[in-house]
Amino acid sequence: MGRRILFLGPPGAGKGTQAEMLARALGVPHISTGVMLREAIAEGTELGKQVEQVVASGALVSDDLVLALVEERLGRGDAQCGYLLDGYPRNVVQAAALADVMGDDAIEVALLLNVDNDELVTRLLKRAADQGRADDTEDVIRHRLDVYLSETMPLIDHYGDAVTTVDGVGEIEEIFARIVLALAK
Repeated sequence: MGRRILFLGPPGAGKGTQAEMLARALGVPHISTGVMLREAIAEGTELGKQVEQVVASGALVSDDLVLALVEERLGRGDAQCGYLLDGYPRNVVQAAALADVMGDDAIEVALLLNVDNDELVTRLLKRAADQGRADDTEDVIRHRLDVYLSETMPLIDHYGDAVTTVDGVGEIEEIFARIVLALAK
């Protein structure tokens, strides 16, 4: 079994960018729950149809449904040599459910990208402006960061010694080099 990595970090920390680069470098799939949900809908799978109904109603996709998608994805051949999870688990309940279906060793390393809130707000306001997202005000962004913190801090405690923190401030390549170095230890 190869590396089983969970990518953690607040909105705007650069998780998606770094996760894609790391997955390519390690030769393992980058498993993003957001991407998986969109793919399941597009493929019209049984799970995809359930997800589509939930999304169409405006509700959040249930933990059980997301877990079923993750479990199915981790069961594919390319994930047998390791994987990089991005966006799941988001809280301790989801982490416990993942361990129930995949075993206690489902996560080998929880990689935490650390970026201070002021830097995150700056990045997210820039991204909102670039993408024309007028609803992403500083107050909304700070609230999202508070929610992330309240949900993720217990997850960091849950994974304990498996958590490796990496400074997420700097150039993309510089941050990636820190991640590679941290994983080599």
